[in-house]
Amino acid sequence: MNEDLKVNLSWLPEDHVEASSTENASTAGSSLVPVVEPELLVNPWDIVLCTSGTLISCENAIVVLIIFHNPSLRAPMFLLIGSLALADLLAGIGLIINFVFAYLLQSEATKLVTIGLIVASFSASVGSLLAITVDRYLSLYYALTYNSERTVTFTYVMLILLWGASICIGLLPVMGWNCLRDESTCSVIRPLTKNNAAVLSVSFLLMFALMLQLYIQICKIVMRHAHQIALQHHFLATSHYVTTRKGVSTLAIILGTFAACWMPFTLYSLIADYTYPSIYTYATLLPATYNSIINPVIYAFRNQEIQKALWLVCCGCIPSNLSQRARSPSDV
Repeated sequence: MNEDLKVNLSWLPEDHVEASSTENASTAGSSLVPVVEPELLVNPWDIVLCTSGTLISCENAIVVLIIFHNPSLRAPMFLLIGSLALADLLAGIGLIINFVFAYLLQSEATKLVTIGLIVASFSASVGSLLAITVDRYLSLYYALTYNSERTVTFTYVMLILLWGASICIGLLPVMGWNCLRDESTCSVIRPLTKNNAAVLSVSFLLMFALMLQLYIQICKIVMRHAHQIALQHHFLATSHYVTTRKGVSTLAIILGTFAACWMPFTLYSLIADYTYPSIYTYATLLPATYNSIINPVIYAFRNQEIQKALWLVCCGCIPSNLSQRARSPSDV
């Protein structure tokens, strides 16, 4: 009796089928439709990605709801945090939809829509991280004029530009920039072309370089502010050192987490193509999804105002230690 044909229903590149399976498939004709209905095998990596998407959706949905339902959280900083949470929420939903469509409703149209949603949402997520970095730099460099109408307008312009660019990027596969008609042009993620993946990777590297430069400038400003505060209040040198070290450590964690999550997949997308085993794509893509899990912890749940709103929603009170805590130069 012939063995069942193994079918890879993921939008990630298909691995080469074993020789015995190829021979069995060839008996069914050039359409690769087997005589007996194949058993659908669930890829464990797809389950992990779907689980990651579920966790991403739950975490970021909390942040979006808190910011949306709290009128006091309308400052530029919270608008950008809300943009990041919304982008990550859509990315998580995209991973879930991809899993459902891959095993229940597989078609070219669903592949294009799903990959478009995932690309657009992750692009908006990275763009929101860059926008948050720019906002933090401006809030320190122009501390006296930061809370002005010009800042609010600039924030809305950044949001419109980053979401407009992300939507355009997500529509490219749907509008025809895909490899469904020419398998040889596929990247490590079908149906994105190699050129499309290369453009996304280079764009990410440029944004990372810009974020690195901005965080270096932020670090310099934080150290200068901490030194001035120490002189005004006659703090000891050790106190100034501790405050500065906390600020630098915070920035290092933010930038290091971002690089550790996205850099493997970015570099792999530049050097690999559809002929590489899909396990490498899964292994580099999964850490990138973890960035959307970590983002709410770094940018939302560490914020005092969001913490207060969350406490009010959960128990109707605000802890005294939270309400009395002052913001320090290390809280960047």
